[in-house]
Amino acid sequence: MKRFLLLIAILSFSGADLLQAQQTGWKMVEGRIASPWAARVNPAGPLPEYPRPHMVRENWLNLNGLWDYALLPAAQGENMPSAFSGKILVPYPVESALSGVGKTAGKDTVLWYRCTVSLPAKMRGGNVLLHFGAVDWQADVYVNGRKAGSHQGGYDPFTLDITPLVKGNGAQEIAVRVWDPSNDGPQPRGKQVKKPESIWYTPVTGIWQTVWLEGVPKTYLSATRHTPDIDKGNLTVTAQVQNLQAGDQVRVTASDGKLKIAEQTVAADAPAVLPVANPKLWSPENPHLYDLRVAVVRGGKVVDEVRSYFAMRKISMQPDKDGIQRMLLNNRFVFQYGPLDQGWWPDGLYTAPTDEALRFDVEKTREMGFNMIRKHVKAEPARWYYHCDKLGMLVWQDMPSGDMGNRWESRPGIIGKGTEKDRTAGSEKIFRTEWKAIMDANYNFPSIVVWVPFNEAWGQFRTEEITRWTMQYDPSRLVNSASGGNFHLVGHILDLHNYPEPVMPDPALYGAKQVIVLGEFGGLGLPLEGHTWQEKNNWGYQSFKNKEELLDKYAVFMESLEKLIPKGLSAAVYTQTTDVEIETNGLMTYDRKVIKMPEARLKQLHSKLYNPSLGSLGR
Repeated sequence: MKRFLLLIAILSFSGADLLQAQQTGWKMVEGRIASPWAARVNPAGPLPEYPRPHMVRENWLNLNGLWDYALLPAAQGENMPSAFSGKILVPYPVESALSGVGKTAGKDTVLWYRCTVSLPAKMRGGNVLLHFGAVDWQADVYVNGRKAGSHQGGYDPFTLDITPLVKGNGAQEIAVRVWDPSNDGPQPRGKQVKKPESIWYTPVTGIWQTVWLEGVPKTYLSATRHTPDIDKGNLTVTAQVQNLQAGDQVRVTASDGKLKIAEQTVAADAPAVLPVANPKLWSPENPHLYDLRVAVVRGGKVVDEVRSYFAMRKISMQPDKDGIQRMLLNNRFVFQYGPLDQGWWPDGLYTAPTDEALRFDVEKTREMGFNMIRKHVKAEPARWYYHCDKLGMLVWQDMPSGDMGNRWESRPGIIGKGTEKDRTAGSEKIFRTEWKAIMDANYNFPSIVVWVPFNEAWGQFRTEEITRWTMQYDPSRLVNSASGGNFHLVGHILDLHNYPEPVMPDPALYGAKQVIVLGEFGGLGLPLEGHTWQEKNNWGYQSFKNKEELLDKYAVFMESLEKLIPKGLSAAVYTQTTDVEIETNGLMTYDRKVIKMPEARLKQLHSKLYNPSLGSLGR
């Protein structure tokens, strides 16, 4: 599958496109630091890789590249601009350097996009789908001057069937109107604020993931859901099919390389349960992935088919010999340790410059000896999770926060108490809708083992209700109801934050009912000249003068962390993967050009946390 994805990425743009892009005069916004991959961005076809690894089809067209743009007063309504301001490089946010624009929007402004595209011959005659990986926040989409649909949500993909709006075989006009109030609105927005400072960063507005067209038959697969069961040795696959006809069936085929291991054909609305004998279990040590094909079959003939993959993996909890709950991977206790990963870039903000850059952070995290990443109040493009699946990285997925204002308190070793946010009915609906959409979009990635609805009471509301719904909606994963504060005795995990040193709650008070984790600690800062977002007034929880001092302190922390594991700690999260804007407490600089502590030394320090003898704690 890897070679197939690379091939269709290469075919998605041509040398003529590159020449056309160069003639527009596009260039990055100057005056900001950039990662090494910024110079490798092809303005005719940025991020050309196939964007959806779990539903691969060959008949697609990448629409990333230079679009017309305009920033206009929101009061203008839905009237399309009569003239545009210039070119923007999609899919980089308008505030980013890579967009070529570098301007802010906000609640009083709307951002318009426009492009024209000719449908390839292979897309004519069937249905045409227009896909958006993510648009922050509200998007209204027009095709040939007619409204195709709307979407609210900055972190989940959406698709519009634009078949009725396509005009002949000529050029098709696609326009998108985006409104994003940033922190003036109640919507999920993570760490974006209109006045960045401290741990809060530059706003992100507009298209920030791949846009693409796909040709499908009238009856087509719109989604699949893969649920492994290692105890029973099977995989359950369900499919959503649009425009079914009587008698249509779904055929599911599982393979291990060239070896077919199972196949089943079922009614289109029924689950397929495939036996997986002697399964190769997915883990950080052995991230084994099986191939999967799902097809709609009519009268013995394939109507539509997608390529996918799955893994046999289980995450669960169980008390150890002392009655303390432990987090288990594949029925065995494995201490989970990883960095808090914000997922920000100095050149693309929310959007990595290239797929190689997107993969780099995961690869470096592995090389440093971590086995887990907590994706902090942001969701990533599907390909980021695909890289985690391939490389063997456990993921804790946060819900992006929003509608904040309530407070919490935290003291060393004590779980913070706080207030519940009194949200409006509209704010609650926005949260629930997008949280479900994020879970649906990312359900099939085996790397994701924990859902985190709330962080540090940021917009936290109806905690018990939201947590129980999350547990019921996806019983195949653990749920960390409130990472760091405003704790309720609900969910699988009790999560303390403490800076800078590692501590843990008293297992005698909490450990019999919930898994105990240290959801954030560390934050050791080291600003490095030439690699910071700004020259002065950078910030870390505790700052150091050089790499040697930093490493010495980190080593002390690892000794302390190791001693907490036999006492009841199941996981820990270190702040953080990279510097971000004025935060300089990353393992790497914001531009990814300097790794502050040697990877080999970090791996050596971390290896003690995964002592195989501790595996018996979960048995």
